[in-house]
Amino acid sequence: MSLTLHGIGVSKGIAIGKVHIINHDPVEVSEYCLPKHHLDDEVVRFENAVSLACQQLLHIRERIPKDTTVDVAGFLDAHLLMLEDNLLKKVPIDLIYEHQCNAEWALKMQCDNIVQLFDKMDDPYLSARKHDVVQVVTRIQRILRGYTDISYEPAQAYLANTIVLANDLSPAETVFMQHHNILAFATEYGGTTSHTAILARSLGIPAIVGLRHARPYIQPNDTVIVDGEKGVIFVAPDERSLRYYRMRQREEKRYRAALSKIKTSPTMTRDGTPVTLHVNIEFPEDMTAVKRVGGEGIGLYRTEFLFMNRQQPPEEEEHFDAYSRVIRSLKGGLVTIRTLDLGADKQFVDSRSHEGSSATNPALGLRAIRLCLKDLKLFKPQLRAILRASALGQVRMMIPMVCGLQELAQVTKIIEEIRTELHSKSLPFDPAMPFGVMVEVPAMALCTDLVTPYVDFLSIGTNDLIQYALAVDRSDEAVNYLYDPLHPAVLRLIKMSIDGATQAGKPISMCGEMASDSRYVRLLLGLGLRSFSVNPEAYLEIKQTIINSKMDGLARLAKKILKTSSQADITGLLEAINA
Repeated sequence: MSLTLHGIGVSKGIAIGKVHIINHDPVEVSEYCLPKHHLDDEVVRFENAVSLACQQLLHIRERIPKDTTVDVAGFLDAHLLMLEDNLLKKVPIDLIYEHQCNAEWALKMQCDNIVQLFDKMDDPYLSARKHDVVQVVTRIQRILRGYTDISYEPAQAYLANTIVLANDLSPAETVFMQHHNILAFATEYGGTTSHTAILARSLGIPAIVGLRHARPYIQPNDTVIVDGEKGVIFVAPDERSLRYYRMRQREEKRYRAALSKIKTSPTMTRDGTPVTLHVNIEFPEDMTAVKRVGGEGIGLYRTEFLFMNRQQPPEEEEHFDAYSRVIRSLKGGLVTIRTLDLGADKQFVDSRSHEGSSATNPALGLRAIRLCLKDLKLFKPQLRAILRASALGQVRMMIPMVCGLQELAQVTKIIEEIRTELHSKSLPFDPAMPFGVMVEVPAMALCTDLVTPYVDFLSIGTNDLIQYALAVDRSDEAVNYLYDPLHPAVLRLIKMSIDGATQAGKPISMCGEMASDSRYVRLLLGLGLRSFSVNPEAYLEIKQTIINSKMDGLARLAKKILKTSSQADITGLLEAINA
C-alpha cells in the first residue's frame, strides 16, 4: 500500500530509488556513581575518547575527495573546534568530579545544557547548530561505549543509486555519499539551515529533513519517491505515481540544462530593463556554488558563522581572513558584508554581551546592531576587518536591524574613529566604502525617506520584516501559517521602502527569502524593485524569470494588488502577473 510522508524540503529535485537506511540512533546512556578514587581514571577515559574523536574527524578530512564541488573541510573544522572548546572538553570533566558520575552521563548532561541554549535562540540558522553539537557528542559517546573504529562512517559500497534514510547525517557523511552517487537523502531531524541542508543544496542532492518518526514506516530496499521541493516522500508508490514523477524528472533535467545556458546572459527583462542579481552566502565555501551558477556579486554575506561553536568571539585577523577569501574569489565583483546579527539569548557565543538582559522575546531584544553597540569589543574588530578588507576589492558594509537615526549616528561615529586609527597606522582601506542598512524593522520602512540622506544603499530583509509586521514567529509551528509575504501590510511596507530609496536616488535591493522565490519576482519588479540578492540554488531560476518578464503592465497589476484586501483576490492577481 502506498504511503505519503511529509517533512521539510531543503534541496529541490526528484529522486526515485531503493532505500538504504543508516542507523544513527543516539547512544543509550546510563548514570552510575563512581568512588572518588576512580574519578581520575574516568577523566582520563573521557579525554582519550575526545582525542580519538579528533583523530576520526582528521582522518575523514584527509579522505575528502579532491573533486568534491564543495569545500566540506570548513564544516569538519567546525566540529573539530567544538572538540577543542571547553564546553565539551572541560565542563564534562568538572561534572564528573562534581557528581561523581561516569563520563557518558557527564557528557549527556552538558550536551542537554548546550542544546537547551540553542533551542532558545530566535535565529533559525544558529538554532540549527545544535545538530552539530549532537553529532559531535554522539561520536564521543560511541567511543566511550567501545565503538572505536576510526572509519566510523557509513559503508559506501551499498550507497550507489540509493536513497539514504537516517535520523541525521553529518556534513562529512553528506559529502561522501554524494561522491558515491546517492540519489537523495531524507532525515528525521534537521532544518532548512542545518549544515547538512546547506551542503545538500550546494551539492545538488534532493533532500528532505524533519521527517519525524518516518523509519517505522519505511523498510530497507523499499521503493520511494523523494520530492525535495515539496518535502514529500512517497513509500511504495503505485505505477501511476511512478510514471508521473519520471515525467517530472525528465522535465526537471531539461529545465536545468536550459538554465545552465543563461549563466553568461545579461540579467534584463525582455523589453530591456536591466536588473541587478546578486547572491547570498554564509560561508567562504559558498563561493563554489556562486561560481557554479555564474554569480557576479554578493548582495548579502552573513557573518554569523564566524561566531559559532566558540566561547570567545573571533579576533580581527580571523574576520579579515574570511572576508579576504570571499573578495579574492570573486575577482572584482561586489561583496556586501553584513555585520553580526546575533540575539540577546545567544549566551553560548559570548555570555558577557548579555549581562543585565532578561528578555523573554529575543526577537525584540538585544540583537544585531543593538548587541554590537552594547559590546564594542565584539563589534570593533569586525568593523576594522571590514574596512581593511575594503582595500582588496569592491566592498560594502551593511548594518542589520537598524530602527532609527540614533543607531546610525553611533555606528557612523565608530566607523570614523576606526578610519582615523587605520590611517594613523598606515593600514590601507577604502575611505569611500559604501555604507548601508537593512530594512527589516517596520519603523525603518516607514522612515526610509528620513534615513536615505545618511546611507549609500538599503536592502530589504523580508524574513524579519514579515514577522515583525505581522507579529508572527516564523519558527513557531503554532502560528507560522500566518507568515504571509503577500499580506497587504507587508507589500505596502516593501513599496514604501522602494519608493523612499528611489526618490532619494539611493539603490535598494531585497536579500530576504521572498527575493529567492520565483513566484514573487514579477510582483517585486512591478513594485519598482530592480535589485535582487538570492540563494545560490535559486539564482538561475530567478534570472530566468527576469529574462522572461516584460515590464509592460507589471506596475499596473502591482498597484492593483496593493489596493486589494481579499487574500483570494491577491492570489488571483499574482497568478495573472505570472501568466
